[in-house]
Amino acid sequence: MRVPMRALLWSAYLVISLLLLVPIAGPAYPLVVGAGALLLALFAAPRAFAWSPRIRDIAALLAMYLACVALFYVAFQVVTVGSEMVLFVVFGAGLLLGVIGPLVHVVAVQGRPLADLGLTRARLPMTLALGVVLAVLQAAITFPLVTFGAPDSWLPLLVLALTVGFFEAIFFRGYMLAILEPMLGVMPAVAVAALLYALYHVGYGMGSEEMLFLGGLGLVYTIAYALARNVFVLWPLLTPLGSFFANVRGGEIEMPMIAILGFVDVLGLMAAAIYITWRWTRQRLRPTTAPAP
Repeated sequence: MRVPMRALLWSAYLVISLLLLVPIAGPAYPLVVGAGALLLALFAAPRAFAWSPRIRDIAALLAMYLACVALFYVAFQVVTVGSEMVLFVVFGAGLLLGVIGPLVHVVAVQGRPLADLGLTRARLPMTLALGVVLAVLQAAITFPLVTFGAPDSWLPLLVLALTVGFFEAIFFRGYMLAILEPMLGVMPAVAVAALLYALYHVGYGMGSEEMLFLGGLGLVYTIAYALARNVFVLWPLLTPLGSFFANVRGGEIEMPMIAILGFVDVLGLMAAAIYITWRWTRQRLRPTTAPAP
């Protein structure tokens, strides 16, 4: 299968951006990867800009975004670890809202397919190949900087990263591009999604320097999604491994092994919501009258 030159250029951009993670980590990283994306967009995607705002869709997206950030803020800045069960319930509610909300808005309200959220088997072999290459490259660069302890110290963090990574892939990549791209064009939509991704980390209590760096990393991840149009380029490898590395290296999050069951439950509810939506779309497309003889 012949790969278009544009896809090769953007794939090379992704590889170079990940290679720069360690050499220029910090506030310089978003500036470098942002400038590279802008130059490449002007050269390889000159029609990637548009302007056709739809107020209702913008309002729905912002309402859902603010609700998720508020739930995370309450969980980590108000409840905190002093009440682990309440923290998990509020945090889990935010994660579920970030998956179920897009299903309702894009599929049920707008009548669009699940593929518009990146939930598709189309182009799956190439998507998985790109995801594996990027994930292995990212891990090879970052994981030598981490010292792992006993499994009970990092295994809950791995399951946490898988759960949060799925939420982020659906909400900040699939959903935001599905809503913003028809209004703004692909590159402005990618930029806005990366900006909102950076700012949402205020819910975790992160500072401006951390959020600035995550904005650059979010830009790279969103471009990877825009290239593949499939969440499986990001999940379950690329973004969860990035989050897992940051959590283990930071050493600020400690979770008991029992927390794994909670995150597995959240992932199961997310999968159930997607399955129910898929069944509903199939039922909706099924003919309601018998064919003529």
